[in-house]
Amino acid sequence: MIKILSWNIRQGGGSRIASILKVIEIEQPNILTFSEYRNNESGTKIRTGLLKMGFRYQAVSDALKNDNTAFIAAKFPFNSVLFPKSDPNFSHNIIRADFEAFNLYGMYLPHKKKHQLFDFLINEQLSIPKPSILAGDFNTGHNHIDQEGNSFWYTDKLKKIETMDYSDAFREKNGAVKEYSWYSHQGNGYRYDHIYVHHDLLSIVSDCYYLHQYREENLSDHSPMILHVG
Repeated sequence: MIKILSWNIRQGGGSRIASILKVIEIEQPNILTFSEYRNNESGTKIRTGLLKMGFRYQAVSDALKNDNTAFIAAKFPFNSVLFPKSDPNFSHNIIRADFEAFNLYGMYLPHKKKHQLFDFLINEQLSIPKPSILAGDFNTGHNHIDQEGNSFWYTDKLKKIETMDYSDAFREKNGAVKEYSWYSHQGNGYRYDHIYVHHDLLSIVSDCYYLHQYREENLSDHSPMILHVG
């Protein structure tokens, strides 16, 4: 079985890096993707710590040191792909790891900002023959389902992805349960973090769930997400 962990670690991890790495040691994923990773000293500490745990294969974009970006690491080989022309301002927010059986997109989509990353995925990526997994902080969801209100941007783009043989793995395994991966200071919940899986892979997805205890322990303001494949 392959265990994939996806987590927004909040602004590069900062003073919480040792605790974040401890979570990885406890949960023992084979592949992980971080959102809000940063190419700075914190990022170097993360990469070094993961290397010691056997994550020999790592990929990150060429983002500036204080930009929030996406990061992928694995215990087995992959080819990494960057997309410098995907968006004029946020091209560093999506990277891809090509494994033998599937491609994995690590994603950190901007919050309530105009960007072309959904259109890039829909028009240029999701129609390729090899099945893919999209994992990360999408900063959107379905209004009145993944939040009580209707403030999400880009819900229409999620609906388009769902017409392209991709399914929300959490919903496939958990139905319409109300569960949120991030909360505002006012206590309003939002399911910003998602894993979408191509239909060719759905038959081997055995589980998909959140690890809310790590958010509740303030290791990040987002809950990590787990996908079991195989």
